[in-house]
Amino acid sequence: MATFVISKRFSGDYKFEFTSRKGKTIFTSNAYELRMDCESAAEHIRSVLESCSYVKFKTTKGKFFFRVVIENEVVATSRKYSTELMVQKGILEITKYGPSSEILDFSNNNFVFED
Repeated sequence: MATFVISKRFSGDYKFEFTSRKGKTIFTSNAYELRMDCESAAEHIRSVLESCSYVKFKTTKGKFFFRVVIENEVVATSRKYSTELMVQKGILEITKYGPSSEILDFSNNNFVFED
């Protein structure tokens, strides 16, 4: 199942990533100062994924990527893909599995294992 994963950047800001069923990152959100703002943005994006715009780009090095646009505002940027077909597959995965995906919060870094 695809998921939205909330995490903390090294700068202290929060972000979320949409990961595929295979665990690969498809897109990463903009930075949010507060965790609850990040969480509410992820919930909002999840609810409107089918109706938002996906604008495709090509880098000078020949890689492809897209940006997720909601109401004329860029809310996320995808990872780089080697072909335009892979970009289309990434967008298809978002629209197919995104609305039913869950949101996981890994921003607390409570992954300490006892010896």
